[in-house]
Amino acid sequence: MKIESTQKTFLLAAEGVNKSFSGFKAINNLNFYLDTGELRTVIGPNGAGKTSFLDLITGRTKPDSGTIEFEGNVSIPKLNEYEIYRLGIGRKFQTPTVYTDHTVWENLLLSLEGSRGVWASLFHQPNSTERDRMDEILATINLVSQRHWKAGALAHGQKQWLEIGMLLAQNAKLLLVDEPAAGMTDTETHKTGELLLSLAGKHTIVVIEHDMVFVRQIAAGRKVTVLHQGSVLCEGSVDEVQNDERVLDVYLGRKKRSN
Repeated sequence: MKIESTQKTFLLAAEGVNKSFSGFKAINNLNFYLDTGELRTVIGPNGAGKTSFLDLITGRTKPDSGTIEFEGNVSIPKLNEYEIYRLGIGRKFQTPTVYTDHTVWENLLLSLEGSRGVWASLFHQPNSTERDRMDEILATINLVSQRHWKAGALAHGQKQWLEIGMLLAQNAKLLLVDEPAAGMTDTETHKTGELLLSLAGKHTIVVIEHDMVFVRQIAAGRKVTVLHQGSVLCEGSVDEVQNDERVLDVYLGRKKRSN
């Protein structure tokens, strides 16, 4: 079934999605719609279902019920993880997963779009178009000077940027970025925000985040989604969600006032 809402086709659309683990309902009748080129920030308290939702999008787990569709006609739950990856859905985990014993350049080379194996990728001689693409990515992620460094020698923030660069090398249409500001210095956090903002429009991006200063930086003028108990609690601008009575009650930990 093709998911449409108000006669509009979305890059990613989830409707009526449910997922339970040993009786715990991690995702509860979730409805979520994402436009092509959008930068969407998703916030919510621990246990709200943020990571579980990303797991469902990337095929790490399957929903118990409901539909998740990509580009209007591809059913995500019917695909394996590698098939979803090849669709152009890439994920950056909270802890960077770079190849620490390989150089920054080699990490990008290993991530280039295509179906080569690891060894074939390492010995692959990129053509001029691929080299230009990798040079462009290095400039975008501010790692031009570190291109020959082992990835393990990078600072924490630089490893995060490299992993984002690896998604760009993959030519991912949808970037799923899980808590990119975690463990970063203030300077690194700000630079990460600038990086994501520079990618908005060229790529569709979902960012899971807790740092509200960072959220304000990347979500200005954009929609923010608040999850709670596996469902969308509310959506709107940063100011709207931060002043929403329900968010104040459940996300910010405020006790409900007595009448």
